[in-house]
Amino acid sequence: MSKKRNFLFEKDPSASRSSQIGGIPQTDSWQKKIDQVAYRFNRQYQQQAFDLPTEVEAMPIFKEWVTGKLAQRIASPFWEIAQPQKNQHCLDIGCGVSFLIYPWRDWKAFFYGREISTVARDVLNARSPQLNSKLFKGVELGTAHHLNYSPAQFDLAIATGFSCYYPPDYWSTVMAEVKRILKPDGQFVFDILDPEKPLAEDWAVLETYLGAEVFLEPVAEWEKTIKAVGAKIVSRSSGELFNLYKVHF
Repeated sequence: MSKKRNFLFEKDPSASRSSQIGGIPQTDSWQKKIDQVAYRFNRQYQQQAFDLPTEVEAMPIFKEWVTGKLAQRIASPFWEIAQPQKNQHCLDIGCGVSFLIYPWRDWKAFFYGREISTVARDVLNARSPQLNSKLFKGVELGTAHHLNYSPAQFDLAIATGFSCYYPPDYWSTVMAEVKRILKPDGQFVFDILDPEKPLAEDWAVLETYLGAEVFLEPVAEWEKTIKAVGAKIVSRSSGELFNLYKVHF
């Protein structure tokens, strides 16, 4: 029997699989993968049921996912290695529903969001201004590898929870874009999936059945990619599933 996770959103029949996100044409080589990830998360946020094999639903990690406990365990608290400062301009790429979860208002920084899920974008743009309309600068629908912002616009860029759905060569393009929109002294904080973690294989199986294939790339390959784009690792921390990095270009 399929189950669905309890989320904060009502089902929106108008939100469906996207064939074009953030003005990026269908001919973009990454678009098919991006559409799959967007569709997977739109369904989750709408509380739609996922048809999963019985053996997958029997896995302990699935039971944690259903109750919401898994999200708490594997979340990457970026502010522990790069806490935003007052009046800084921060961009959360792939923000999901983060503005309803982490304490962005406490930092007195200006926050912008970018997201491929139409459901998350619409909900955040409706609710976040009620939390702080001055600090919240809106969430745009768009991808991570095409950032339609001005050069040197941001002090801090954040991208957690989604690099694992794409291979490292995609991340090279993302980092090049992030470098362009960061100020010279700006920082980029993101996480990568560590395939050596005990949870990694089961989590990859679950995510694949939920509709978004996970890439189990070695950490060494990710760090090679980071260095190849001219980024210097300033600090890192290790979680139950993801390793969090702070880099400077």
